[in-house]
Amino acid sequence: MSPPVFDLKLRLALRVAAIAALCCVAAVGYVLFAADRSAHLHSGRIADLVAKDLALQLDQRQWITGMPDRFPDLQRVSAALAGPGLCIAYRATDGAIEQQLCTGATADELRAPQLFAAFFHAVFGSRFEASLPLAFRGAPHGEAVTWIDPQIIIAQSWRETSSLVAVMACALFGLWVLTYAVLANALRPTRTIRAGIERLSAGDLSARLPPFDLAELSAIGEVFNHLAGTLESTLAERNALTRRLIVVQDDERQHLARELHDEFGQCLAAISALAASAGETAQRDCPALLSECQSISRTAAHMMAALRGALLRLRPPDVDQLGLAASLEGLVAGWNARGGGRTRYSINLSGDVDVLPKEFAGNLYRVAQEAITNAAKHAKASRVTLYLSVQGHADWRAGASVELVVVDDGNGAFDPTGTAGMGLLGMRERVAMLGGTLSFEHSEPSGLRLRAKIPVPQASLMSTVTRKAA
Repeated sequence: MSPPVFDLKLRLALRVAAIAALCCVAAVGYVLFAADRSAHLHSGRIADLVAKDLALQLDQRQWITGMPDRFPDLQRVSAALAGPGLCIAYRATDGAIEQQLCTGATADELRAPQLFAAFFHAVFGSRFEASLPLAFRGAPHGEAVTWIDPQIIIAQSWRETSSLVAVMACALFGLWVLTYAVLANALRPTRTIRAGIERLSAGDLSARLPPFDLAELSAIGEVFNHLAGTLESTLAERNALTRRLIVVQDDERQHLARELHDEFGQCLAAISALAASAGETAQRDCPALLSECQSISRTAAHMMAALRGALLRLRPPDVDQLGLAASLEGLVAGWNARGGGRTRYSINLSGDVDVLPKEFAGNLYRVAQEAITNAAKHAKASRVTLYLSVQGHADWRAGASVELVVVDDGNGAFDPTGTAGMGLLGMRERVAMLGGTLSFEHSEPSGLRLRAKIPVPQASLMSTVTRKAA
């Protein structure tokens, strides 16, 4: 099972967004910590002011005569220090609160989600109290106490945090969109790289990648171009070697055909002549040997017929003299004769086939010969049909193309995608040498279809038409 595939731009953008989200969480945590610390500092400052005022009250009571004894008088500082949820108090030396003043708060100033309040209580606690001791003439004289309602601190923290989260959420979304757009623009050359790889996989070894701004992509482009160049030169060398092998193979076939015709053929002809002469002598002098002489003649005739078939496969008829149409019809007729009726071979020609140039027609004959041979060897078919059509011949200025198709109704046992033999390799190289394409497909309901599409060189075709017209 293949692993899931994700878009690189989306993955990188999500990672950037995740890092930014962690930064947002850290910022929110800092805001909450700052709110808690600010509340404690504020309580401490208020407690310091209250302690100083109470100390002043003690000093005034000692030195100013006639002043009413209203200690502790928290009203003197409550107006200046008043704030939502703030409480100031005086705690006597026995621990009792003698006077306390608190400022109320509205419902909006106390509003915060319960979940947030529980989280704040769990992390920072619920006590925001500060106290400072009072001393008069070296003796302790109670404490100045200040505290803030925790709900006020929680509500203020919630308002700051929610505003921060809203701003950061918008910023985070904008950052994600911007990051995705930047990555999409930076990775746009990958489309060019993919198109180049697709061209290379399709067999277009002339594909090259342009230089890129990014160093990483530029390195990939350099490696790709080097690989494509190496493949192109290697394939060109292989094709040249294969074409040379095809030429050598054709020369060897012609040489072998001449040797068989000149040596083996003459020997078979001599055997036939001797068998005929021996038969006449046996008929006159020893009739008992006549049947053996006739058997030798039949065997020699059969071997001569097999030799003619081998010579036809090794050295095709002169296509320039007979024409491509007659040569292909003779090829099909020869296979019908050798097949003994087990397989029916037929041919269907379309267009002016004999107008094709000699060398071009000779290669087409070889391709057709090898295709029919493969069908006869591997398909176990009852019917094999050869189609050859010349297209575009009505307007020579536009060029022409030849389509050669061999269809059989066999079992499809021949696998064109497997290890290629010399026959299939020869077909591929001949078609590639002519600038065409060769393909295989399964035909319905069974069997295999070989299709070769080959353009006819216009200059060669025009010269051939001119010669025929003259």
